[in-house]
Amino acid sequence: MASGNLTSTEYIKHHLQNLTCTLQDGGFRCAQSAEEAKAMGFWAINVDTIVMSLVLGLAFLFLFRSVAKKATADVPGGLQNFVEVVIEFIDNSVRGSFTGRNPMVAPLALTIFMWVFLMNLMDLVPIDYVALISAPLGLEFFKLVPTTDPNATIGMAIGVFLLILFYSVKVKGVGGFIGELTLQPFASFFLPVKFSLSPGNLLRIVALIIIVPVNFLLELVNLLAKPLSLALRLFGNMYAGEMIFILIALMGGAWAGASLSGITLFGSQILLALPWAIFHILIITLQAFIFMTLTVVYLDMAHQKHH
Repeated sequence: MASGNLTSTEYIKHHLQNLTCTLQDGGFRCAQSAEEAKAMGFWAINVDTIVMSLVLGLAFLFLFRSVAKKATADVPGGLQNFVEVVIEFIDNSVRGSFTGRNPMVAPLALTIFMWVFLMNLMDLVPIDYVALISAPLGLEFFKLVPTTDPNATIGMAIGVFLLILFYSVKVKGVGGFIGELTLQPFASFFLPVKFSLSPGNLLRIVALIIIVPVNFLLELVNLLAKPLSLALRLFGNMYAGEMIFILIALMGGAWAGASLSGITLFGSQILLALPWAIFHILIITLQAFIFMTLTVVYLDMAHQKHH
């Protein structure tokens, strides 16, 4: 195993390092350390995150498409039952959170939930098994869980943010969206503005000049907090779970090194990690559900008009 002779600190750093590569000097070069990855700069990509995200996304599409093509009205099989339960669960969740009319929201919610769930699910694969597979392929680093990479979670959150902006402008218009950022919830007091010289109206105009920039700043922070909270919540929870698995693996290595009852390294890791893995199944499902639900809620807010 590539990490077999590492100290505890080096072991942790090794398993937290992405396979980071970039085009350099006409070739494709991968970093051999965290320092090299940092030196590659902005245009470096985490190849393991990209590969695993695409593989799991395609696996979801292939699975659900295969079930849809073979679906029957007779007694369904176990896989069809599973897919139907998932779709019904997502449909009920969207109906409870989304009040607008948009046929894109439910399929988007299903895609987000299953994709994030599958990416999170990779956290249950014993980390040293990954090293056993990647090392013979010449890959010193390879992280199996895309959601422990902030680049992946931030990328998904930016996609949701762009949808929020698109539907905010589409439903409310440019003027309505800008008005929501600058005047909500004071629009009923300030609009329509009357340019008269009466003391009451002059006071309204002065208050409008003061409140608009302050309100815009507050609403802008609220708007930008949506993708930020989506990305950091998912990344933080999955990164913490990965760290616990790494620490358990270290304990398993120490246990196996003591030659207790002839327990092997991987057997001891699985035995120690099993209780946390069972609990972690709830976490990975909950995080996928939260990401999906917040996306639906934010899109619902984007579809709401304020008169």
